[in-house]
Amino acid sequence: MNHNRIKALLFLLLLSTCLPAQETKRNPYHLNIISSTQAYTGQIHKDSLKLLIDLHKAVPGIVLDIRYATTNNFTNKRVYTSARAFARLRVAEALALVQKELQAMGLGLKVFDAYRPYAATLLFWDIIHDTAYVASPATGSRHNRGCAVDVSLVNLKTGKELQMPTPFDDFTPKASPAYQQIPEIAKQNRQLLINIMSKYGFTVYSSEWWHFDYQGWRDYELMDLSFEELDTIKR
Repeated sequence: MNHNRIKALLFLLLLSTCLPAQETKRNPYHLNIISSTQAYTGQIHKDSLKLLIDLHKAVPGIVLDIRYATTNNFTNKRVYTSARAFARLRVAEALALVQKELQAMGLGLKVFDAYRPYAATLLFWDIIHDTAYVASPATGSRHNRGCAVDVSLVNLKTGKELQMPTPFDDFTPKASPAYQQIPEIAKQNRQLLINIMSKYGFTVYSSEWWHFDYQGWRDYELMDLSFEELDTIKR
């Protein structure tokens, strides 16, 4: 190998070590994670059901209150750069059916979070090491699979959220869907949400009244694409 080629290789090696850390997506547990737009495009070309859908466009009248795009969340940081909500195609279709039935009652869905990039799961675990409330990054979250949503109910006429047992992201026993020492109206509203979500394929999480997993979530891969990366995908 000549001297100039050696110098060139050394320069490339040095350059690679100086690149910003965020350009390399973290996967400390060596999980099977879709972390590039190329991999995601290949995935949805094989199975269109794995497409992530923008819920604001797919579910008429849905209200977005994406807390992780603000500092009004347990991290006290803006985790997302935009207030967006995505979910897999089947999940979005099911939510549209939920919304349609709720609208006949003068109600609608409010979404706090949906698809969550794996990078956010790593951040949450750094703050709270408690699998009752945040997913372990060793396994990933149903949110990372685009198959979980955090939701509540709103009155369509007033735009106000119905009374529930706790606020979103309350890390106390009161957040459990089985907790009973709450006002009767909060129980009724919680049960209405659970009943209608269950009707369309969702199961409430045992520690959080607002968290619902969609049936068949194991069939979907973990993902670590930002909302902005999803927007670059040509469909």
